[in-house]
Amino acid sequence: MTDAAARVDAWLWAVRVYKTRSSATTACRAGHIRVNGEKAKAAQPVRPGDEVRVRISGFDRHLVVRKTITKRVGAALVAEAAEDRTPPRDPTPVVAQRDRGAGRPTKRERREIDRFRASSEPEPEQIEPRRPRR
Repeated sequence: MTDAAARVDAWLWAVRVYKTRSSATTACRAGHIRVNGEKAKAAQPVRPGDEVRVRISGFDRHLVVRKTITKRVGAALVAEAAEDRTPPRDPTPVVAQRDRGAGRPTKRERREIDRFRASSEPEPEQIEPRRPRR
């Protein structure tokens, strides 16, 4: 079954995007699968040349159908069946951590931590200053 159409859920399972066919079907029902820019139902056929976009854990994978397969095959045949055009992901954000046993931060280190957090977080709401005591 190379040039005929295949169900999109079966094709996604066969090219190892999803571990089970039922999880591919669930993703279709949830609207995470798009074929040629339109939401796809599980039984929608895909043909060679179709573009499939899959939303997995917050990121989109862009795949182009080269061959339609409905059975799971080896990794070498998966490379022939699907072309991955997914853009590279952004590098993971830098997380500041202190060395274990370093103790409490000094005043200078605390200011550096605050500056770092302020540059990576959205602006907090303005807090009214306290009135001085009399």
